[in-house]
Amino acid sequence: MKLFVTGAAGFIGSNYVRHVLGTTDDEVTVFDALTYAGTTANFHDFEDDSRFTFVKGNICDREAVNSAMAGHDAVVHFAAESHVDRSIVNPDEFVRTNCDGTNVICDVARHVEVDRLLHISTDEVYGSIETGSFTETDPLDPRSPYSASKAGSDLVALSYATTYGLPVIVTRSSNNFGPYQFPEKVIPLFVTNLLDGIKVPLYGDGLNIRDWCYVEDNCVGVDLVLREGQIGEIYNIGAGNEVTNKELTHLILELCGTDESMIEYVQDRLGHDRRYSIDTAKCERSAGAQNASSTRR
Repeated sequence: MKLFVTGAAGFIGSNYVRHVLGTTDDEVTVFDALTYAGTTANFHDFEDDSRFTFVKGNICDREAVNSAMAGHDAVVHFAAESHVDRSIVNPDEFVRTNCDGTNVICDVARHVEVDRLLHISTDEVYGSIETGSFTETDPLDPRSPYSASKAGSDLVALSYATTYGLPVIVTRSSNNFGPYQFPEKVIPLFVTNLLDGIKVPLYGDGLNIRDWCYVEDNCVGVDLVLREGQIGEIYNIGAGNEVTNKELTHLILELCGTDESMIEYVQDRLGHDRRYSIDTAKCERSAGAQNASSTRR
């Protein structure tokens, strides 16, 4: 299969390409604008692979997308603005890239007639939940410009499935961590701060809860959905590792050999969601079905 992967010079996308090249015979074209969070340095260990091609381009540029996407079997659409704090300061860029860019990707994909388009989203589109976990059929309640723009992009992608018959699938993942993550996100930011002897900024009371998923595990789930998921369906991907931001901070402090004196409590983020939690049973059933099928073969 020949994959067209947008935004794969960034954190999760580059890990996904690394997973595909390491576990399949697929060819991969990465299409990325190389903004502040995307760099070709993330390709250092596979840039010489004959199955890998890089094209610099913006997903809002229809002509560039059309030229690069033609001839591919499937699209995996990671490209997005993804930092909540930045979205609060500059919401325009998030709506433009995440909504307009997704529209361009979907419209070009239907014209070049790809076999599948996997749209990568986030658990943040559901909003906050006090108890229990969100399933794929729950209503969306995004509460930041970032999550609203991602919810909008989900609906754009799914509308192409309904209106045009574009073979769309959507994944919604919990918070990722791991190699190649840009250091504005909490885990790499806190680690690099502590290594440099700088205090770590903890929002509010630190009791906001997130489910942390190792990026390579997320990439396994994404690839499973691409190959085995049902067209028109949504799949939650998570790890069941719910901890408060304060608990996470203490774990990082311990690993870095320091203590609470390195915490600086700062004013809470605007509209800070209290708890994210997603039910991943649907994706787990798909994994179980694939394993059963492999066993029978």
